[in-house]
Amino acid sequence: MKNRKDQLIALADRFRETEVLVVGDLMVDRYIWGKVERISQEAPVLVVEQTDESKRPGGAGNVARNLISLGAKVSVCSVVGDDDSGRLLLRMLEELGADTSGVLIDRSRPTTEKTRVIAHSQQVVRIDHETRDLISPAYQEGLAAHMRSRLERSHGVIISDYAKGTVCPTLFACIEDGYQRGILGVGKVPVLVDPKAPNFSLYTRATVLKPNRSEAQAASGCMIRSRADAAKAGKLLLSKWHTEMVLITLGEMGMVLVASDGGQDVVEVDTVAREVFDVSGAGDTASAAFLLSLAAGGSPEQAAMLANYAAGIVVAEVGTATVSAAELCQAIALQGDR
Repeated sequence: MKNRKDQLIALADRFRETEVLVVGDLMVDRYIWGKVERISQEAPVLVVEQTDESKRPGGAGNVARNLISLGAKVSVCSVVGDDDSGRLLLRMLEELGADTSGVLIDRSRPTTEKTRVIAHSQQVVRIDHETRDLISPAYQEGLAAHMRSRLERSHGVIISDYAKGTVCPTLFACIEDGYQRGILGVGKVPVLVDPKAPNFSLYTRATVLKPNRSEAQAASGCMIRSRADAAKAGKLLLSKWHTEMVLITLGEMGMVLVASDGGQDVVEVDTVAREVFDVSGAGDTASAAFLLSLAAGGSPEQAAMLANYAAGIVVAEVGTATVSAAELCQAIALQGDR
């Protein structure tokens, strides 16, 4: 019989057989890289001498990027503006291999772009260009129609909410309908929601909700200082969000998975990160790995362990990094059984 390590590696090897629908807020992550050697004479601020610049898909785009890096086939359902950033974003996603036929062009809003200035491996400042207004009813219906057409053709769904206006009640009506028809859930097509305030009231049905510590505190009203606190908050959120599982990421304390029924109702996972340089995008990586694990037939506990390994790899990189299935398997092999 395979030991736990071999089971996790075998599960990661099945990622390339999965097809995932990503729904949510797309954005461009722009990085300005430089060095600091002096203070400005104009104001008491650092002067960053730019040495490089790069752009990557961010938000739901980073989730798609992580899924593709892990080997999955990905289709994206979202809205971008009719601008250079939107066109660049679509081109970057298509070059990665994502199906962008579900991305709608809205001429009334800009494409979200986050610019991070990084000097000596540290983020100095971030500049956001965006609107947070909810997309219009016509675009809500357009996204819902595409989502409905994709549900039964996908092995899993991730809703990546960054509170930029794409995630709306119409999408969760589609999820409720999918549950009513018996096509969504554990052992079927799992749906993972990565939540964001102030949209907590939108989440009416899902397979798993994946808040971080601050989001779980805000949504549950419980202060989280320990894993026991996280388990308590998770149990409250199970009923509040009508979800089958709540996965709370806790940074240096690892993760806590709380399930509604069957098997072990609380699973604690130790962190495997050795060095932490940048947590940007680590939540997206954890979401991708957890959802892929469920979609590939893994147990919730196995999914939490793989998500933890994946997040532990990317926080050692600067910027929104990704991890491949091969890197994930190597990390598991080196770590050994836990």
